[in-house]
Amino acid sequence: MLASLIASFATGETTLALRRTRRAAAAYLAAGIAGLCGAGFLVGAAFIWAAEKYGHLEAAIGFGLGFLLLAGLILLVHKLMAGSRAREDERRRRADIAALGTTAVMAVLPTLLRSKGGIGALLGPVVALAAYAIYRENRKPDDGDGVAGE
Repeated sequence: MLASLIASFATGETTLALRRTRRAAAAYLAAGIAGLCGAGFLVGAAFIWAAEKYGHLEAAIGFGLGFLLLAGLILLVHKLMAGSRAREDERRRRADIAALGTTAVMAVLPTLLRSKGGIGALLGPVVALAAYAIYRENRKPDDGDGVAGE
């Protein structure tokens, strides 16, 4: 990956990609502005129609309540989605940490196995984890945190 990045810098591919990205961003920005203007005119036309049909005050109240309802609905959906996004981010973070730990262990393992104290360095944490697992398995559920008087 690093070699392809260096090669793309050398060939000028990166500058071309940045130019394409800038052009695309400008096109999307212009399209977004035009779309917002179009939506604004449609809302204005709907207001004029409602004002002629129901009266100016009634149309203004209706549009105001409609936009407040829309804002509340957007916030409600965002709040619901934020909780699921946070859970997904936490799950992804745990998976990334596990993958990083596994990669680090696999990278260090050959070096530890070749060294004189490598086996001992590997067995120490394994024995400690096994002892902790046995302790957790055999601990009574009513055991507190060891503080007297509680």
